[in-house]
Amino acid sequence: MKLYDLAGSPNTRRVRIFLAEKGLEIPIVAVDMAKGENRTPEFLAKNSLGKLPVLELDDGACIAESVAICRYIEELHPEPPLFGRDMLERAKVEMWNRRMELEILVPAMQAFAHSHEMWRGSLRQLPDWAGACREQITARYTWLDHELADRTFIATADYTVADITAQCAVLLAKGACGIRVAADQPNLAAWWERVSARPTARA
Repeated sequence: MKLYDLAGSPNTRRVRIFLAEKGLEIPIVAVDMAKGENRTPEFLAKNSLGKLPVLELDDGACIAESVAICRYIEELHPEPPLFGRDMLERAKVEMWNRRMELEILVPAMQAFAHSHEMWRGSLRQLPDWAGACREQITARYTWLDHELADRTFIATADYTVADITAQCAVLLAKGACGIRVAADQPNLAAWWERVSARPTARA
């Protein structure tokens, strides 16, 4: 197996952290989107959307989309379980991972794409939409702070893929959008300190 990777992408980071939590090391192939390496016929044969990450199996089969890759790795290496330990936990992890994607990660990506110079000229930027996304992130941080009042991690008592998704989302919001966890969000701040201190956080 090998992973086609884009260093600054939250979705590729999600897979790298997941692999690190499993204690796995697989070959990494860096893809330079700025040079159009993701638009070559060779890469498009692996993922016709030209997006990253992509996991290529030993037989040449390819899996795109970060959560799909993580699910495949979970099936191969079920310990430690990062999608839950039983039916109820798996449902909760699915629910919270989806919430972290839709409520924080996607708005952070949209705010970045519609406001940063990097994307100028490659898409039609809508500054008002970027502003609305930033407002949503701020509101969802307040919501998540309340949700974390009585638990250590986001979905279950254990660290799961929902925490990884939220971790990547908060990092993107901070680094690319300048949105930080506020002083009046102590539960979210404590969670962020816990996940940031994990050895896998820099994967």
